[in-house]
Amino acid sequence: MQAGVALGNLASAIGSVRPEEAAILGELKAGSEEAFRSLLAQYQQPIYSLVARTIRNSADAPDLTQEIFIKVFRGIRGFKGDSSLRTWIYRIAIHEVSNQRRWWRRHCECEVALDVEIDSGEEDGISLLDTLAGHTLSPFDAAAQEELRMRVEAELREVPEPFRTTVVLRDIEGLAYEEVAEILDVQLGTVKSRLMRGRAALKARLTPFMQAQQKARDGAPLHRRSGKATL
Repeated sequence: MQAGVALGNLASAIGSVRPEEAAILGELKAGSEEAFRSLLAQYQQPIYSLVARTIRNSADAPDLTQEIFIKVFRGIRGFKGDSSLRTWIYRIAIHEVSNQRRWWRRHCECEVALDVEIDSGEEDGISLLDTLAGHTLSPFDAAAQEELRMRVEAELREVPEPFRTTVVLRDIEGLAYEEVAEILDVQLGTVKSRLMRGRAALKARLTPFMQAQQKARDGAPLHRRSGKATL
């Protein structure tokens, strides 16, 4: 009888999550190591990306990511299925990142509050996700892209919270507005407002750099801009 009740509770819990998550959730709740390895394969990299871009010291990201998944593993039996599994994992990550930032402020006292689309001087601007993603480029363009990526990463860390996390979740992780709202436990309008302010703050910080890059490109010889050598 108790086993039947337990199975009924499990069915109820997984009934509100997406069908593709139901099978792995059942295995996770049963303690399957294979299911947990599958979960890691799916979520470890995006969670690491989120952590590395939302804490002050990205060198702490591997340890913090590991701690997040330890908490996921320990807490999975208590997951009630009130949200998607992905949302639940991201909530744990955001909570741990917040704890880490509080620790940093108490012990390091080096938090600097400074007030995404990136304006390149062209009409359409540059996609933040494209900027931080790898592409096949000429050697010259690859070097320029890497310089831009590093600058975006650095300036993004200076965008104050909660705007930075919202930009990362929406513009880099590519989550829907509704899912970002659910993860952060805020209204949809709040997500849009934070995203607008976060993008504006990042754009303001990057504008001088982008203008200098544009001037350099405009003044560069054609053979350098195309990545081709000429005699």
